[in-house]
Amino acid sequence: MPSSSEAARIAVDRVLCTGHGVCAQTLPGAIVLDEWGYPVLRHEAVEPEAAALAVKLCPARALYLR
Repeated sequence: MPSSSEAARIAVDRVLCTGHGVCAQTLPGAIVLDEWGYPVLRHEAVEPEAAALAVKLCPARALYLR
């Protein structure tokens, strides 16, 4: 994983999230899905390009960078 100075911090808006799972597919080391298919952050700090892609691909617009 990149150092914290190089990493982006990602977060999930649990109200907006509808459990599509795209974030876990895009960021498999940082996000896992719970038993209902909703994301659980394992690591907030992720590679910036991957974080930007995950935010862009989220169908519910529930991911955001901090």
